[in-house]
Amino acid sequence: MMKKIHSIFLGSPFLPLLLLLNLLLPRLCIECLQYPVFDGDDEYPASLLNRSSFPPGFIFGASSSAYQYEGATFTDGRGLSNWDVFVKQQPEKIVDHTTGDIAEEFYYRFREDVRLMKEIGLDAFRFSIAWSRVLPQGRIGLGINQKGVDFYNSLIDELLLNGIEPQATLMHWDLPHSLEDEYGGFLSSKIVDNFRDYADFCFKEFGDRVKNWITVNEPNSITIKGYDQGINSPGRCSSYMGNCTDGNSATEPYIAMHNILLCHAAAANVYRNKYKASQNGMVGITISTRWYVPKYPTKACKEAASRALDFGFAWIARPVVYGEYPESMTALVGDRLPKFTEEQKQMLEGSIDFLGVNYYSAYYAEDVSSSSINPSYTTDSRVNITMHKNGVPIGQPTACDWLYIYPEGILEILVYVKEEYNVPVFLTENGVADLSNNSLLLNDALNDKLRIKFHYLHLQYLLESVRAGVDIRGYNLWSLLDNFEWELGYTVRFGITFIDFQDNLKRYPKRSAFWFRNFLQKQSAASASTSSLYSSR
Repeated sequence: MMKKIHSIFLGSPFLPLLLLLNLLLPRLCIECLQYPVFDGDDEYPASLLNRSSFPPGFIFGASSSAYQYEGATFTDGRGLSNWDVFVKQQPEKIVDHTTGDIAEEFYYRFREDVRLMKEIGLDAFRFSIAWSRVLPQGRIGLGINQKGVDFYNSLIDELLLNGIEPQATLMHWDLPHSLEDEYGGFLSSKIVDNFRDYADFCFKEFGDRVKNWITVNEPNSITIKGYDQGINSPGRCSSYMGNCTDGNSATEPYIAMHNILLCHAAAANVYRNKYKASQNGMVGITISTRWYVPKYPTKACKEAASRALDFGFAWIARPVVYGEYPESMTALVGDRLPKFTEEQKQMLEGSIDFLGVNYYSAYYAEDVSSSSINPSYTTDSRVNITMHKNGVPIGQPTACDWLYIYPEGILEILVYVKEEYNVPVFLTENGVADLSNNSLLLNDALNDKLRIKFHYLHLQYLLESVRAGVDIRGYNLWSLLDNFEWELGYTVRFGITFIDFQDNLKRYPKRSAFWFRNFLQKQSAASASTSSLYSSR
């Protein structure tokens, strides 16, 4: 049967030459091969919005994570992670029953991908260090995997060689399985010392070149999906919340978050005391957030939207800025919410140099008068979250049932951060997914106009946040490559680069990659005096 994914150059009189070039070059080079022109390329012109629209020094990059990208999970001494075990023991919780065992083989092909970043014009690349790749058993005393250390050194050096800033995340959801197996991972306070030592090791090994550190990516995603809903590792929840054999959705999300926050504080304290003076870097934490719109213009709905932010964003932000949990959480969760000691409060307060914000979508918030008889993190906030109002979605639907395009939310959440916390911010993730459809011709799969629209609109509102006085330092798209998307497996694609998972993981820059290249190469904006979206709202 003829394969349905074909080259965009079929039918070209230069096909023989192109085939020869393909043999000579182990990658698709943006500078070597021109992308076909599609109707409507002028809908989102880089002449009106581009790099120079933003302040000098503003950083544009892409984000990734180890388990979603690297593959090579059983290679060169890497230890098992919690996700390695989760996808094997609970395969039904991954939509297509796939794993990150191979992923995009970034471990082997990172140089090819770094060249692609350079050709697009990215300033930075955010990657995560797989804890179990450098410390297979989670502890320094149980052995360092030098091959893992060498890999990250090579990646960092390759990025710098190509003029790209390395940004490192210490923990992006993948925990050494040995620590999960020994004491329950984030459910035990023992994790704090182990994470501190791991962070210390990474700062010492890589901090001479890495100046932007994120301790933990999306602690709220880890705790909600892993301990309340049970759909991500370690797959724990109450029986009334999901298909779990063990767990407690009323207590474990709060315990896990408490320990994650203490892990962050311990790592930040180590950096400031041992490395800040000599390395001069920054340490932050990244929060996944939605913007919450009151479903109806009532006081109850407005308060519900505020509580939703408390239980999502402020659950992390208030402790790392002010050393305490939000008042609404202490009132509604009660004794199930752990308490910080005075010493812990002092370590947490002001423990960030910046906040990382991952923004994708917005939801409607509606008040629920009383909590469920079955307590859980989901019901404790007494907020009903919906994506529709009177049958109309809050924004344009996408391939993910949780992601509706609501670009003004990026402005709202950043202004909220300015008003509530007044700290520097990096937009560490923003992106949209396509359905993975193997029946598409390659040129159709590459023609991702929706992704261009998504980023263009969000960048417009991001620029408005600058005009509104937000101290926003950079914007990272999610993601450079199509990848393993956790519980969704490979059923959706977030990359600006198409990965052919059926043909040796070949890389093909999508139309959005070329759009970003144009955006980043433009040196002047033709219409810098556009009216402020924020002031007109």
